Amino acid sequence: MAKYNARDCVFEIESETPATWIEIGEINTFSKSHEEETADTTTFGSQGQSESQKMQIGKSLTLEGFHDPADAGQIRVEEVAELLGDESLIKMRFHAPGATNWEVWVCHVNLGDQGGGNNDKGAWAATFTRSGASTTAVIA
Repeated sequence: MAKYNARDCVFEIESETPATWIEIGEINTFSKSHEEETADTTTFGSQGQSESQKMQIGKSLTLEGFHDPADAGQIRVEEVAELLGDESLIKMRFHAPGATNWEVWVCHVNLGDQGGGNNDKGAWAATFTRSGASTTAVIA
């Protein structure tokens, strides 16, 4: 696997018009997290050795950067963060440099902390939690 610059990754959110995308700008840090839920399958016959099976996987992606009230991507993220129920599920996609496909998620979003100190630029963050399996789309 080739090494790449994290700063060259691209993150987009689907606009209100399906199949059109808006880049989320001013990002300077991202973190993709993985989680799993397991079922304990240990029995007396396991002879004291723990046994389990992976039953569910989950993924989330956190983007952090500078708050830009004029950035169309950040504006869209903030809009969908207020939605509930079925409406809260939106599409976002991302790719690393050199990739030939986008990784596409149906997900919901939670805004992170915003703010900063005396000598800081305003901070912005959002966490996207995947709902269902990832899909892919060819990078045009």
